Amino acid sequence: RRALDLIKPFLESQFSTPQKSVDLTAADRAGYTRDEADRLASPLALLSPKGLYWAMSRASIRIGAWLSSGMKTGIATGFDSGSTLDYVYENQARGTSPLGRMIDRTFLDAIGWRGIRQRKLHLEELIGSATRTLKAAGRSVHIVDIAAGHGRYVLDAVAKCTEPPASVRLQDFSELNVSLGCKLIAERHLPTNVSFHQADAFDAEMLSGLDPAPDLAIVSGLYELFSDNAMIIRSLGGLARAMQPGSLLVYTNQPWHPQLEMIARSLTSHRGGQAWVMRRRTQGEMDQLVAATGFEKLDQRIDQWGIFTVSVARRV
Repeated sequence: RRALDLIKPFLESQFSTPQKSVDLTAADRAGYTRDEADRLASPLALLSPKGLYWAMSRASIRIGAWLSSGMKTGIATGFDSGSTLDYVYENQARGTSPLGRMIDRTFLDAIGWRGIRQRKLHLEELIGSATRTLKAAGRSVHIVDIAAGHGRYVLDAVAKCTEPPASVRLQDFSELNVSLGCKLIAERHLPTNVSFHQADAFDAEMLSGLDPAPDLAIVSGLYELFSDNAMIIRSLGGLARAMQPGSLLVYTNQPWHPQLEMIARSLTSHRGGQAWVMRRRTQGEMDQLVAATGFEKLDQRIDQWGIFTVSVARRV
């Protein structure tokens, strides 16, 4: 009892002191997530136990790609590509034989891909609620997605809206993604106010000049692929300059992933087959980048595994 009486003033003073916010916007240059990414990017000695293990893992994926359509798509376009993501969204096991389909089902049921599909559901939910909020405020609702992949998740979300938006502009850097996205739009017989364009999501000047100005901007699965916070600030800043106060931003983040080393050591990216090494961003870091460019966070969803978040912020 006496010991508790002695420490009580200290505890009360600590809890009454306002929490000091830590600036996380430079976490890409120094910090534990940077150290982790550097470690994952460092090559292993080929004949070391870990080197041999991951070499066998890479070999098994290449062998699996002979039979599994999903693995084949990943090898051909990058496991982080829009094509692979669209395949994961479809969630239909395909392959050259019953064995190939079994391998493909195992591939599609990986924890990361299950998280991706849950992220899609959260995107659809928050895009729908954002559209309703904007409509209620008298906005016509012009939507832009600056790195849409094939655009499936946006088109699925818009299809569920009770009141259609005035326009939907999908963009992607990849010519292949734009081509397949246009094909998806044509297959759904969507009106001309739904369009797909090839563009760089980090071109701030292009983003700031978007016409019509977006009432709802979407950035899904993009910033997670790039460690450099200056790029994120540039992209968000361009969007912010295009958006009027009260406009909404839907953005994603990956604060944690249980297969981070497997991804870095075994999977290739869309960048010329380079290793897919990701630097995680804490949610605090991502939210600070969003706030620094003129947005106020309103809401967030996260999957049951704690891998992917989807958030909504308002342009202030």
